[in-house]
Amino acid sequence: MQKLGEFKLPPFFNYPPYFTLQPVRDTRDKQIQLWKDLILDYCKTQKVFVIGLEEEFPLFSNPVIERSLTHEARETFLSVLVVEGRAEWMDKFHRKCLILWHRIEEWAEILVQFARDNGLEDGVVTIEEIRFGTESQGTELQGIDRTILNRALKILEQKGKLVVFKGTSTDDEGVKFSL
Repeated sequence: MQKLGEFKLPPFFNYPPYFTLQPVRDTRDKQIQLWKDLILDYCKTQKVFVIGLEEEFPLFSNPVIERSLTHEARETFLSVLVVEGRAEWMDKFHRKCLILWHRIEEWAEILVQFARDNGLEDGVVTIEEIRFGTESQGTELQGIDRTILNRALKILEQKGKLVVFKGTSTDDEGVKFSL
């Protein structure tokens, strides 16, 4: 089985036709499903939050079989993730895609659990501590994309579960949980 670092690639990754958009509907549907699962799994395990369509991305080419996805195929696979709420285009030209291996509501629940696990029910923590602090080491929140974190915090703020305090810079923005 081929690997990309420590990530194990699925068998279809070595099958050249899967690097070309398939014309037969049933085959294309299967192809799209395989690519969606691969992209989400890879991004989750490697903590990739943004994919640039015009940038090098390890999954979009396989040097072993000398195949690469076309721009159209890349956009097709990511567009399906967008339609399903598992990704969002970050610009109107579809050059960058924010990957949501957890939907924003799920990230909000992960934040609530993080606060409970770390005794922060009535505590204050900075946004940077959530992203890079000792408590977040080894959790899904470690290194979380700021856009995703801010949107999850906004959901929880609207539900009255926390208050976000703006600081003088992005480094000192705080969150007070009230769970």
